[in-house]
Amino acid sequence: MSTLRLAARFPSHFVLGIDQSADRLSRAPRWEGERPTNCLTLRADLVDFWRLMLEHEMHPERHYLLYPNPWPKKAQLGRRWHGHPVFPAIVALGGLIECRSNWQTYVDEFAAALTQLTGKAVTTDAVPDDAAGPLTPFEEKYRHSGHGLWACRLQLGKATGGNAVRDNVGHSDND
Repeated sequence: MSTLRLAARFPSHFVLGIDQSADRLSRAPRWEGERPTNCLTLRADLVDFWRLMLEHEMHPERHYLLYPNPWPKKAQLGRRWHGHPVFPAIVALGGLIECRSNWQTYVDEFAAALTQLTGKAVTTDAVPDDAAGPLTPFEEKYRHSGHGLWACRLQLGKATGGNAVRDNVGHSDND
């Protein structure tokens, strides 16, 4: 659903929605009205995908990590994207990066890791209940139940040369 919603919000961009689960990808959501044609969903391991994008100089203008599985136990830090060895490659891709979750601690940690890696101050904000609506079913569910939604965003820099990829939606075990 987030792939479709981002494709509708950014009609001049091509949006890739990536998930490692064939089951989740097979449960294609119903789309009211004309379905956006500027998007594609792929089954892939994001660790490999991000490294290959960097290796082949494919730089997104934007990339989103939407409700990534936060692995809440202290011993699971290395499984969170900002604690994973692939994190520097994610940041090196450039573009606007946005991480969103209902778990503020996860987003705060993500922002701190971005700050440490880039030297740029990154803060977290509550996700506004804007007219554009939620990006994911999780946002919709949590918003309706009164939970706070959090995000951090950072413009990492523009892609230079190579093949520009307009949008990349990184999904996780929870999306």
